[in-house]
Amino acid sequence: MIDLYFWPTPNGWKASIALEEMGLPYTTHLINIGKGDQFDPEFLKVSPNNRMPAIIDPDGPDGAPISVFESGAILMYLARKTGRFYGDTERDRISVEEWLMWQMGGIGPMAGQAHHFLNYAPQLDPPQDLPYAKDRYRAEVGRLYGVLDRRLAEHEYVAGDFYSIADMSIWGWASLWEGQQQVLEDKPHFTRWLETVGARPGVQAGRALHAELRGDHSDKKSQNVLFKR
Repeated sequence: MIDLYFWPTPNGWKASIALEEMGLPYTTHLINIGKGDQFDPEFLKVSPNNRMPAIIDPDGPDGAPISVFESGAILMYLARKTGRFYGDTERDRISVEEWLMWQMGGIGPMAGQAHHFLNYAPQLDPPQDLPYAKDRYRAEVGRLYGVLDRRLAEHEYVAGDFYSIADMSIWGWASLWEGQQQVLEDKPHFTRWLETVGARPGVQAGRALHAELRGDHSDKKSQNVLFKR
Protein backbone atom coordinates (compact mmCIF):
# COMPACT_ATOMS: atom_id res chain seq x y z
CA MET A 1 0.00 0.00 0.00
CA ILE A 2 1.61 3.25 -1.15
CA ASP A 3 1.38 6.27 1.14
CA LEU A 4 0.38 9.38 -0.82
CA TYR A 5 1.03 12.80 0.73
CA PHE A 6 -1.46 14.99 -1.07
CA TRP A 7 -3.54 18.12 -1.39
CA PRO A 8 -5.99 18.67 -4.29
CA THR A 9 -3.93 20.91 -6.57
CA PRO A 10 -2.66 20.37 -10.15
CA ASN A 11 0.62 19.02 -8.78
CA GLY A 12 -1.16 16.73 -6.35
CA TRP A 13 -3.41 15.45 -9.13
CA LYS A 14 -0.41 14.17 -11.06
CA ALA A 15 0.26 11.57 -8.37
CA SER A 16 -3.37 10.72 -7.61
CA ILE A 17 -4.19 10.32 -11.31
CA ALA A 18 -1.14 8.10 -11.86
CA LEU A 19 -2.02 5.87 -8.91
CA GLU A 20 -5.58 5.53 -10.13
CA GLU A 21 -4.57 4.89 -13.74
CA MET A 22 -2.05 2.25 -12.68
CA GLY A 23 -4.44 0.55 -10.29
CA LEU A 24 -2.03 0.84 -7.37
CA PRO A 25 -3.57 0.74 -3.88
CA TYR A 26 -2.74 3.78 -1.78
CA THR A 27 -3.52 5.54 1.47
CA THR A 28 -3.95 9.31 1.36
CA HIS A 29 -2.30 11.57 3.93
CA LEU A 30 -3.60 15.11 3.56
CA ILE A 31 -1.02 17.91 3.56
CA ASN A 32 -3.05 21.07 4.08
CA ILE A 33 -0.86 23.63 2.35
CA GLY A 34 -3.03 26.53 3.53
CA LYS A 35 -2.35 25.57 7.16
CA GLY A 36 1.35 24.90 6.67
CA ASP A 37 1.41 21.11 6.96
CA GLN A 38 4.14 21.08 4.32
CA PHE A 39 6.56 22.54 6.87
CA ASP A 40 6.00 19.81 9.44
CA PRO A 41 9.35 18.18 10.35
CA GLU A 42 7.94 14.69 9.75
CA PHE A 43 6.78 15.63 6.25
CA LEU A 44 10.14 17.24 5.50
CA LYS A 45 11.76 13.84 6.03
CA VAL A 46 9.77 12.68 2.98
CA SER A 47 9.80 15.89 0.97
CA PRO A 48 12.75 18.12 1.95
CA ASN A 49 11.60 20.90 -0.41
CA ASN A 50 8.36 21.27 1.62
CA ARG A 51 6.18 20.55 -1.39
CA MET A 52 3.61 17.90 -2.01
CA PRO A 53 2.92 15.43 -3.53
CA ALA A 54 5.26 12.83 -2.16
CA ILE A 55 4.96 9.09 -1.76
CA ILE A 56 6.37 6.28 0.34
CA ASP A 57 6.39 2.90 -1.33
CA PRO A 58 6.99 0.08 1.18
CA ASP A 59 7.81 -2.22 -1.74
CA GLY A 60 10.51 -0.16 -3.41
CA PRO A 61 13.59 -1.30 -5.33
CA ASP A 62 14.80 -4.71 -4.13
CA GLY A 63 11.76 -4.86 -1.87
CA ALA A 64 13.01 -2.11 0.44
CA PRO A 65 10.87 0.96 1.27
CA ILE A 66 11.56 4.20 -0.59
CA SER A 67 10.21 7.74 -0.46
CA VAL A 68 9.93 9.86 -3.59
CA PHE A 69 9.29 13.60 -3.78
CA GLU A 70 8.75 15.91 -6.79
CA SER A 71 5.75 15.10 -8.96
CA GLY A 72 7.73 14.35 -12.12
CA ALA A 73 10.01 11.94 -10.27
CA ILE A 74 6.95 10.24 -8.78
CA LEU A 75 5.41 9.73 -12.22
CA MET A 76 8.62 8.27 -13.62
CA TYR A 77 9.07 6.00 -10.63
CA LEU A 78 5.53 4.66 -10.79
CA ALA A 79 5.70 4.17 -14.56
CA ARG A 80 8.92 2.17 -14.21
CA LYS A 81 7.50 0.20 -11.30
CA THR A 82 4.40 -0.86 -13.21
CA GLY A 83 5.83 -0.90 -16.73
CA ARG A 84 2.90 1.24 -17.87
CA PHE A 85 2.35 4.64 -19.49
CA TYR A 86 6.02 5.09 -20.43
CA GLY A 87 5.83 3.85 -24.03
CA ASP A 88 7.16 0.62 -25.48
CA THR A 89 10.47 1.69 -27.03
CA GLU A 90 13.42 3.84 -26.09
CA ARG A 91 12.25 6.45 -28.60
CA ASP A 92 8.86 6.45 -26.88
CA ARG A 93 10.48 6.96 -23.50
CA ILE A 94 12.61 9.82 -24.78
CA SER A 95 9.47 11.53 -26.09
CA VAL A 96 7.65 10.98 -22.80
CA GLU A 97 10.55 12.48 -20.86
CA GLU A 98 10.82 15.47 -23.21
CA TRP A 99 7.20 16.43 -22.67
CA LEU A 100 7.28 15.61 -18.97
CA MET A 101 10.23 17.98 -18.58
CA TRP A 102 8.38 20.52 -20.73
CA GLN A 103 5.59 20.42 -18.20
CA MET A 104 7.88 20.57 -15.19
CA GLY A 105 9.89 23.50 -16.53
CA GLY A 106 7.18 25.27 -18.51
CA ILE A 107 3.47 24.75 -18.03
CA GLY A 108 3.68 24.02 -14.30
CA PRO A 109 5.61 27.07 -13.14
CA MET A 110 4.20 29.45 -15.77
CA ALA A 111 0.58 28.49 -15.15
CA GLY A 112 1.26 28.66 -11.42
CA GLN A 113 2.57 32.20 -11.76
CA ALA A 114 -0.41 33.12 -13.95
CA HIS A 115 -2.80 31.87 -11.29
CA HIS A 116 -0.89 33.76 -8.62
CA PHE A 117 -0.74 37.15 -10.31
CA LEU A 118 -4.18 36.98 -11.94
CA ASN A 119 -6.15 35.58 -9.00
CA TYR A 120 -4.25 35.65 -5.71
CA ALA A 121 -1.94 38.67 -5.74
CA PRO A 122 -4.78 41.21 -6.20
CA GLN A 123 -6.38 39.80 -3.01
CA LEU A 124 -3.29 40.26 -0.86
CA ASP A 125 -3.09 42.88 1.87
CA PRO A 126 -2.03 45.28 0.49
CA PRO A 127 -3.28 44.25 -2.98
CA GLN A 128 -0.59 43.44 -5.56
CA ASP A 129 -2.37 44.10 -8.84
CA LEU A 130 0.57 44.11 -11.24
CA PRO A 131 -0.36 44.55 -14.92
CA TYR A 132 3.13 43.63 -16.17
CA ALA A 133 3.20 40.32 -14.28
CA LYS A 134 -0.37 39.51 -15.28
CA ASP A 135 0.31 40.18 -18.96
CA ARG A 136 3.64 38.34 -18.93
CA TYR A 137 2.40 35.08 -17.44
CA ARG A 138 -0.94 35.12 -19.25
CA ALA A 139 0.91 35.49 -22.55
CA GLU A 140 3.51 32.83 -21.74
CA VAL A 141 0.86 30.29 -20.81
CA GLY A 142 -0.92 31.10 -24.07
CA ARG A 143 2.31 30.54 -25.99
CA LEU A 144 2.88 27.19 -24.31
CA TYR A 145 -0.66 26.03 -25.04
CA GLY A 146 -0.04 27.01 -28.65
CA VAL A 147 3.02 24.73 -28.65
CA LEU A 148 0.87 21.95 -27.21
CA ASP A 149 -1.91 22.50 -29.75
CA ARG A 150 0.53 22.21 -32.64
CA ARG A 151 2.00 19.04 -31.18
CA LEU A 152 -1.47 17.53 -30.75
CA ALA A 153 -2.33 18.36 -34.35
CA GLU A 154 0.13 15.60 -35.30
CA HIS A 155 -0.38 13.09 -32.47
CA GLU A 156 -3.31 11.80 -30.46
CA TYR A 157 -1.47 12.28 -27.18
CA VAL A 158 1.40 14.46 -26.08
CA ALA A 159 4.28 12.00 -26.42
CA GLY A 160 2.88 10.29 -29.51
CA ASP A 161 -0.05 8.05 -30.30
CA PHE A 162 -0.10 6.51 -26.82
CA TYR A 163 -1.33 7.82 -23.47
CA SER A 164 1.48 8.38 -20.99
CA ILE A 165 2.63 10.01 -17.79
CA ALA A 166 3.36 13.11 -19.89
CA ASP A 167 -0.38 13.55 -20.44
CA MET A 168 -1.03 12.97 -16.74
CA SER A 169 1.50 15.64 -15.82
CA ILE A 170 0.02 18.31 -18.10
CA TRP A 171 -3.70 17.71 -17.88
CA GLY A 172 -4.29 19.04 -14.35
CA TRP A 173 -2.76 22.41 -15.09
CA ALA A 174 -4.31 22.60 -18.56
CA SER A 175 -7.77 21.81 -17.19
CA LEU A 176 -7.64 25.13 -15.31
CA TRP A 177 -7.21 27.17 -18.50
CA GLU A 178 -10.07 29.52 -17.57
CA GLY A 179 -8.32 30.62 -14.37
CA GLN A 180 -5.25 31.35 -16.48
CA GLN A 181 -7.43 33.60 -18.70
CA GLN A 182 -6.90 31.53 -21.82
CA VAL A 183 -9.20 30.78 -24.77
CA LEU A 184 -9.76 27.51 -26.59
CA GLU A 185 -11.37 28.66 -29.83
CA ASP A 186 -8.00 28.81 -31.61
CA LYS A 187 -6.71 25.54 -30.10
CA PRO A 188 -8.93 22.73 -31.45
CA HIS A 189 -6.39 19.95 -30.94
CA PHE A 190 -5.68 21.04 -27.37
CA THR A 191 -9.44 21.13 -26.75
CA ARG A 192 -9.89 17.62 -28.16
CA TRP A 193 -7.06 16.32 -25.97
CA LEU A 194 -8.44 17.99 -22.84
CA GLU A 195 -11.78 16.27 -23.36
CA THR A 196 -10.27 12.89 -24.27
CA VAL A 197 -7.97 12.73 -21.26
CA GLY A 198 -10.60 14.21 -18.94
CA ALA A 199 -13.02 11.43 -19.86
CA ARG A 200 -10.71 8.70 -18.57
CA PRO A 201 -12.04 7.08 -15.36
CA GLY A 202 -8.59 7.14 -13.75
CA VAL A 203 -8.21 10.85 -14.45
CA GLN A 204 -11.66 11.57 -13.09
CA ALA A 205 -10.99 9.57 -9.92
CA GLY A 206 -7.60 11.20 -9.34
CA ARG A 207 -9.06 14.66 -9.93
CA ALA A 208 -11.95 13.97 -7.56
CA LEU A 209 -9.76 12.91 -4.63
CA HIS A 210 -10.75 15.23 -1.77
CA ALA A 211 -11.97 17.79 -4.31
CA GLU A 212 -14.20 19.25 -1.63
CA LEU A 213 -11.10 20.65 0.10
CA ARG A 214 -10.04 22.89 -2.76
CA GLY A 215 -10.16 26.54 -1.72
CA ASP A 216 -9.36 29.96 -3.12
CA HIS A 217 -6.76 30.84 -0.45
CA SER A 218 -8.50 34.17 0.05
CA ASP A 219 -8.09 34.17 3.85
CA LYS A 220 -5.14 36.05 5.28
CA LYS A 221 -3.73 33.07 7.20
CA SER A 222 -3.48 30.90 4.09
CA GLN A 223 -1.94 33.76 2.13
CA ASN A 224 0.72 34.26 4.78
CA VAL A 225 1.59 30.56 4.73
CA LEU A 226 1.59 30.17 0.96
CA PHE A 227 2.93 33.47 -0.30
CA LYS A 228 5.01 35.03 2.49
CA ARG A 229 7.14 32.17 3.84
